[in-house]
This record gives sequence, C-alpha cells and structure tokens, in this order.
Amino acid sequence: MKLTRQYLAGLALCLFAFTGSSLAQTSSLEGVVKGEDGQPLKDAVINIDRKDIKGHYQVKTKKKGDYFHAGLPLGTYKVTLVVDGKERDSVDNVRTRLGDPLPVNFDLQGQKARGEAQAKAVEAGQLPPEQARDMTPEQKAALEKQIKERAGAMKKNKELNDSFNQGMEALKGKQFDVAVTAFTKAAELDPNQNVIWGNLAETYSELSKTKTGAEKDAALNKAVEAYKKAIELQPTDASYHNNYALTLARLNKFPEMQAELTKAVELDAPNAGRYYYNMGAVLVNSNQLGPACDAFDKAIVADANYADAHYQKAMCMTSKATVDKDGKTIFPEGTDKEFQAYLQLKPDGPFAESSKGMLQAMGAKIDTEYRNPNAPAPTKKAAPAKKK
Repeated sequence: MKLTRQYLAGLALCLFAFTGSSLAQTSSLEGVVKGEDGQPLKDAVINIDRKDIKGHYQVKTKKKGDYFHAGLPLGTYKVTLVVDGKERDSVDNVRTRLGDPLPVNFDLQGQKARGEAQAKAVEAGQLPPEQARDMTPEQKAALEKQIKERAGAMKKNKELNDSFNQGMEALKGKQFDVAVTAFTKAAELDPNQNVIWGNLAETYSELSKTKTGAEKDAALNKAVEAYKKAIELQPTDASYHNNYALTLARLNKFPEMQAELTKAVELDAPNAGRYYYNMGAVLVNSNQLGPACDAFDKAIVADANYADAHYQKAMCMTSKATVDKDGKTIFPEGTDKEFQAYLQLKPDGPFAESSKGMLQAMGAKIDTEYRNPNAPAPTKKAAPAKKK
C-alpha cells in the first residue's frame, strides 16, 4: 500500500508538470500598419481568427501604428486589417510559434503600388520579370490568369465594337443585309445589350420594306423577335414600344399594336401626342379610318399644338363627307376648324396649301395671314426721335 501511495503521488506530480507545460504553450503576434500615405496608421483593427479550431481575437494599432497581441494558443490564423469598417488586407495561414512574437505587418502604400502595377500588367497583357520575382507561385498564377482573362475580354470587346460600328454604318448606308450580319454577330458576342437588339430590329424592319410576300413577313417577324429582346432588357424605353408597335401594325396585328403604343404613352406621357399620331397614321394606311380618327383625337387631347394631328383629323372628317340631293358636299361639323388649326400652327407647313384648298372647297373663310400663336410676337421698331 505504501508503494501504491508513492506511485500515486508521483503520478500526481507528473500530471501537474504536464498541465503546467500545457498552459505555457502560447504565442504572440506583433506588427506595424502603414497607411496609403506611408505614415503609421492609428486605431486600425487587427482581427486574428484561428483556422484549425474556433477562436477570434482582436487588437487595435497604437499611435505609431504598432500592435501586439499575446496569449494566443499555438495554431494557424488568418490576420486581417480593417480600416473604417472595411477589410483592406489580410495574411492567411499564419502559423504562430513559441518564443519571440511573430511579425505580421501591413503596408497599404505598398499594397496600392502593387495593385497599380498589377493593373498595368493586366492592361499590358504581360507580367514584368521584376514584378514576378517578388510574387509567390500562387500570386503569379493568379495574376497570369487575370492577364489571360483581360486579353480575352479586350479581344471580345474589340470584336463587339467593330461589329456594332459596322452595323451602324451599313444601316446608315441602307445596306440592310450587311447590317443584319454585323448586328447579329454583335448580339452573339454580348446578348445583354438592348441597343444591339434595338438596332437589329430596326434593320430588319427597314429590310422588310425592300421585300415582298413571304420574305417581307419573315423580315418583319425577325424585327418583332429583336424588339421583344430589346424590351425584355430595357422595358422602360418608350421608343422600343413605339417602334415595336409600328412593326406589329405592318403585320396587321392591330390590337397588339395599340397595346404597345399605350405602353409607350404610359412610359413617356409628354410625348403621348406623337405616339397617338403614329397610331392614327398606321390605321389610316390600313384603311381603318374610324379608329384612326379616334387616335388623332387622342393626339390632340394630349398635345393641342400638334399641327399634323389637326390636319390628319380634318382629313379623316373629310372622308365622312356626304353629298346632298343637289350635289353639294356636306362636311362633318368642325372639319374647317381643324384645317384652320393646322394653318395657325404651321402656316408654312407641308400641308398648308392642301388645307387652304380644302377650306376654299368648303366655302370656309381663309385668313389672308396665318400666324403661329406660339411664335414670339414681332417687335415694333421705335420711332426716331424728332429734332428739337
């Protein structure tokens, strides 16, 4: 029993010695933080996060930008610099050691310079040897990947820009087949740019005007597809809805046309008069005079100074004229007022002579001088002072 007690006492001493040794297995980190101006950075936060097991520690830099954290269990850490609530830099897989503190420094000025050098290397498409020497294999591989991706993006952007510009030039020169090819290539390179689809739609619409029969319908249907894509990418662009509506009208899809023009009016109320006028013009060309007159009415309600809408409304009303038993033409009431309104707003407009001719045929009074009420009043010259 005595032997047993001695053994237990010895075992207790060993356990105590082992526990004391365990408690001593701590380490420390220290470092200096410099700002982008190269000066010590005070009150920066250093987060120390253990990676092998859960553990988080934190310390702030002092006046000279220095920091020190003792009592860290031996292990692997990620050390992160936080300035004004934003992570600015970090060092990963830091393995602490016994004895002297392990230094982990941060230099934002150097980081900025390295970032600028890397950006220039990516832009130039090559990594300077002197820069490569200062990098780890991982850093070098990551930058070379960036350079390769950048070169690929620049090549793609050049092809995209060249294709789009070629399409615009061809569209301007009415080379519609060339424009279709160029815009189609641009859309394949970047299918998420609404302006490409919008111009492709316009090109197909113009191309259809040079075709007949099935070829015309095919081009119009291609325009419809492209307008749908443009609207999907930019649903608030009233001009897309307006142009899409006009294309639908040429396919005799009038309910769909009116729905799209209504959307254009909702999105761009100040130009509602123009959209309703377009609707009326399309309906006139389709020999739907009743709905056309209604559209011109709406255009005038939206913009009372829309001269062409007054003229077209007058022409609509003229189409409803009747002939009495004596052979006299009877025009709907107010027809003359619409012609007069056009002449007041556009006395020298393209329909001025036609309006005067219609007024004369109706026996209505024709003013000898029309003047736009919205034009500035003519200034009167001051009479010369009389000599005394």
